[in-house]
Amino acid sequence: MTHTRFLRIAIVVVMVAVITVLHYVTNIHDARMHDIYRRLYYLPIVLAGLWFGLRGGLITALTTSVLFIPHVIFQWKHHPAVEPEQYLEIILFNVIGGLTGFLAGKEQEQKERYQLAAQQLEASFFELKRQSEQILDFEEQLRRADRLAALGELSAGMAHEIRNPLASIRGTAEILRDGIKADDPRSEFATILIREVDRLNRVVADFLDFAKPASAEQTRIDLVAALDEVVALTRLAAAKKQIVITLAGLPTLELIADRNQLKQAFLNLILNALEAMPEGGSLTITTQTGEDEASTSFADSGSGIPPEHLARIFSPFFTTRRDGTGLGLAITHRIVVGHGGRIEVESAIGVGTTFTVILPLGW
Repeated sequence: MTHTRFLRIAIVVVMVAVITVLHYVTNIHDARMHDIYRRLYYLPIVLAGLWFGLRGGLITALTTSVLFIPHVIFQWKHHPAVEPEQYLEIILFNVIGGLTGFLAGKEQEQKERYQLAAQQLEASFFELKRQSEQILDFEEQLRRADRLAALGELSAGMAHEIRNPLASIRGTAEILRDGIKADDPRSEFATILIREVDRLNRVVADFLDFAKPASAEQTRIDLVAALDEVVALTRLAAAKKQIVITLAGLPTLELIADRNQLKQAFLNLILNALEAMPEGGSLTITTQTGEDEASTSFADSGSGIPPEHLARIFSPFFTTRRDGTGLGLAITHRIVVGHGGRIEVESAIGVGTTFTVILPLGW
């Protein structure tokens, strides 16, 4: 029993008891006071009906009647003209108690129905909100799919129209550089030309990889071993920037995936982290496993990603770096989603960024 319910019962009991005692101790000839006490009985009866419903109203009314009847029989028997009025009052006690309790119970039922309807509306609202967010996510996926389709149509032509001329330009630049003395300023210009051609060739290669991905070859692989190979490839570049790469977590982790595609995705994430720490720092790669999925987190101590950019980092061609192509994270996202997984991102300005790749253990 709650404290409030106990207090309400006590109030009703005390009121009935006090009014009854006043009836019995007041002189029978003081009719005016007895009329007042009789009317006061309605107060606990109505309160009991409001607080405890039909049962509470009737129980209080019946209790009041039982306590009041001896007073009528033994003290008002010498006043036959007044006695019928007392019995009618007793009947009225029960009518008021039952009616008040009935109406209060109906009001409580209606209130509960409204509360249930409000809860259902709230649940419907959140479900509608979830579905709306899902629809927006599907629309974003469709937009990305449209871009991929357009890129696929352009890729074959670009392979010949851009890469072949680039190879010719690079070869010509090398011939020119070889014919120039090393101390000639034109030698530096030729070197710059070759370097920029190589950069443009990498952009085209990324573009083609994104537009025409190789078909996945699903086999059972050791995820940790694949990570070790990727980390080994990047340790020298990390050391030059005074970045410490730490591989933590499980010693081995097997799942069904395309080894080369996952290595490419991990390489993109590591290179992205190195770019975020030009002044040095740390990159911690942690592997974990759950009941039916594996997670690999890449936590760097870089500059962090602005909140307004987080929603766009996986969009093709979105980049904040002057020499970036905006395809590295897009390719990574496509590879992970293609494996039935997902990527989660947490970032804080001045603290760092954590990319978590979550993959199913097997299909």
